[in-house]
Parts: sequence; structure tokens; C-alpha cells
Amino acid sequence: MKNHLKLTASFLCVCALFCFAASRLQAEGGDYSFKVHNTTDDTITKLLASEDGETYGNFDIGSGIEAGKTMTLVWDKSTDSGKCHQWFKAVFSDGDESEAKQFDFCEKDLTLEF
Repeated sequence: MKNHLKLTASFLCVCALFCFAASRLQAEGGDYSFKVHNTTDDTITKLLASEDGETYGNFDIGSGIEAGKTMTLVWDKSTDSGKCHQWFKAVFSDGDESEAKQFDFCEKDLTLEF
């Protein structure tokens, strides 16, 4: 009987921890987000992302990131199995494109600066 009570208590503790973690993820949207800070005088009109640094895809940033502003972006769920290290380029309103920079998305509270 004592073993049954210990097992039940352990199970309830694990359930409580799981529920806490699940509610926290849901409160945070359950998604992985990061920030992009525009340090230039031009609006960032596009962000280009790549795992290999060669083939780039467009990362949706809506109408852009104005000069001096910071935007929070969320990875699409389809990228959940992606690598930590990703390459990014910014395209600006004047048509210029930044050099590619590699960022570690396993880093907590990551902010990309262009």
C-alpha cells in the first residue's frame, strides 16, 4: 500500500510539472521567437534565411522593419527540426543587401542586428 501511495504521489508531481510547462508554452504562444533590430537608416524590407548559407528563402516580416526599430518574429512550426545555426541577410529599401551573418538560434533571447 505504501508503494502505491508513493507511486501515485510521484505521478501527480510529474503531471503537475507537465501541466505547468504546457501552460507556460501556451502562454508564450508555444512558438520560438526572436528579435530583429534594425540599426541602419533604411527600412529592412526583406529577411532572407538559410541553413547552408547558399540557398535562401524569404522570412516573412510583413511591411518591414523601420530604421531604429525592433520586431519580434516567430519561426514557422515546419522549422522545428531545423539546425541551431542559421544564416540571415537583410534587404533594405534602397535595394542594398547585407552580408550574410550566422546566428545561433539555440541561444536564449536572441536578437539579430543589421
